[in-house]
Parts: sequence; structure tokens; C-alpha cells
Amino acid sequence: MASLRGSAATVRLLHSASRVRLSLSSASSSLSISSSSSYSPSSLKCLQFSPLAPYIFKDQRSSMSTVAAASDPAQLKSAREDIKELLKSNSCHPILVRLGWHDAGTYNKNIEEWPRRGGANGSLRFDIELKHAANAGLVNALKLIQPIKDKYSGVTYADLFQLASATAIEEAGGPKIPMKYGRVDVSAPEECPEEGRLPAAGPPKPVDHLREVFYRMGLNDKEIVALSGAHTLGRSRPERSGWGKPETKYTKNGPGAPGGQSWTAEWLKFDNSYFKDIKQRKDDDLLVLPTDAALFEDPSFKVYAEKYAEDQEAFFKDYAEAHAKLSNLGAKFDPQEGIVLDGVAGEKSMAAKYSSGKD
Repeated sequence: MASLRGSAATVRLLHSASRVRLSLSSASSSLSISSSSSYSPSSLKCLQFSPLAPYIFKDQRSSMSTVAAASDPAQLKSAREDIKELLKSNSCHPILVRLGWHDAGTYNKNIEEWPRRGGANGSLRFDIELKHAANAGLVNALKLIQPIKDKYSGVTYADLFQLASATAIEEAGGPKIPMKYGRVDVSAPEECPEEGRLPAAGPPKPVDHLREVFYRMGLNDKEIVALSGAHTLGRSRPERSGWGKPETKYTKNGPGAPGGQSWTAEWLKFDNSYFKDIKQRKDDDLLVLPTDAALFEDPSFKVYAEKYAEDQEAFFKDYAEAHAKLSNLGAKFDPQEGIVLDGVAGEKSMAAKYSSGKD
């Protein structure tokens, strides 16, 4: 339990005059205390013999219990450095971005209850959700990131997925994302969202589909277009998505496993090429999905797509804000105000709207 050790551990005291439950999840290695059942003196006596007892009974002068925050700030910072090294050695920026997006993108603003509302809660680590059609291939992202999770038990999966996604954008040359951390993990596969909440690549009515999916998350037209710009990274593989060529002149030699079709020529560089290339449509080796083309066909979307094609700085600004907002969707934070790593308090006014901290 590295998250409970030394000065790096973050603890907060919860007064509990009538109830306590110790819950230790092997999947997330996180300690939490909450319950709907009352305790007995004998149950507390049993806990006293646990190796975790010094943390639970730190203050025995009253009926107080100590709880580690969802993630440890020091471990989050160290994990970020390890993610940077992983990116350098594996060129896995696109799939790590997708991992964070797909964990958060199941959020339904019309459902208040956590975790039924979906969102950034670490549920994507479970096989039942990994096997959703929209998540094809993401098992490889989990395999890449799992050794870092094993090393830093004081970091939740929910935080690690979003940390990896934001770090991948930044390391690919994109904007600094104003992130916050402290997301709580779901604990069982039964808490995964049902299939069908993520966007499809080739729906019959692309514009309507994009709005249906992203409006359900609480996102607007500007954010839909800005977030679509992340397709400047990565490739589509026909064996996974049914879209794209088996290989092109840009992808036949990798890096990483060769093949697939990219949206841009430099598909490991984050810039505004995606918008320029869709607008020009001069290269058959570059991918344009129906949902990509829709950005220049719908009048409202087109305003932003044209702007981003001309102004990379404007794109970076709007993308960073939209990415931070996406990463908070549906999350329950502990502490409720979240954890800021770099002194940049991202999305202050909007976070509460999308993550209440309530169960």
C-alpha cells in the first residue's frame, strides 16, 4: 500500500459516530471507508490486528477514521514521468488518448447516480467494457499502462487513464491540458456502462449522431469540433473498426506496428493538420470518416472547423479546455475539489456541473 506510506500520503478525516466499513479493492489498491451498515465493537477489534490498523486507528481519542484520498499527488507526478518514457519508447500517443477518451465518453448527463451515469471512473479496465465494439484494440493500451498502475498503487485507474491521455497530447506537441485528479474507481464489472454510449465512425446521419452522443455528455458544437481535432493523432485499422486502408505510404513502416490509415501525414504530431487536410481533400492516403466530413458540412460545425484550419493557436486553446472538461465527465472526486499537480486549477467553474462528488 504505497499510497498510505510516508509524507506523500494524503489523508483526510471523516467523522463517523455510527458506522464504518473497510473496503480494499485489489483492482485499484485503494482504501476507502463508507457503509450503510453499522459496526460492532468486535468488528473494530478485528480491524485492529490488520496491517492497515495504524491508518484506520490513527486517532483513537474519538470515533474518527482516516481515509487516503483517491490518488496520491506524489505518485501521480512520478507516474506521469513513467508515461513520458513509455511514449518515447513505444510511440503509443494515439491509443493512450483514446483510452482516456473512451473511459470518460460514456457519461450521460441525464443520470445523476454514480457510477451508473458513466464517465471517467476506470470502468474500462474490465473485460466486459473492453469488449464493446467501440473499444476494439484498447486492450493493448491497458497492457501498456498496467505496469505503471502496478508500480503506483496510490493512483486510481480513472486518474491513470486521464493522466496518460493528457500527457500523450502534450508530449505530441499539443497544448498543456489544465487537468485535475482524484477520480474514484468503480470496483466491479457490474458497474460498467451498457454498450452503445460511444460515437460511431460511420452512422447513417453523421451530424445528428455527433450531436446526439456529445450533447448527452453535456458538450456543445464548439467542443465537438475541437475534440474531433485529436484525430490529427493516430490511425484507423480496418480489422478493428472496419474503416481505413490496410496501410498507406504514411503508415507502412510504423512507428509501432505498421499499417492502418492515418488522418494526417505526421500522425504522431499534434497540430491543426486534421482540419487542413479534411478541408483540402488532396491526398487519398489520408482518412476522412463520415463524421470527419460532417465538420465542414454542417453550418454550425463549419464555423469552428474553418477557424481551426486557419488558426492553430485558437484550436489549441479550445481543445485544451474541451479535453479537460471531457476528462471530468461523470467522475467522483476524492477530495471533492480534486488534486492539482502543476498549480493550474483547470475548469474551476465547470467541474461541479459535471461531477457532483455524490454517489
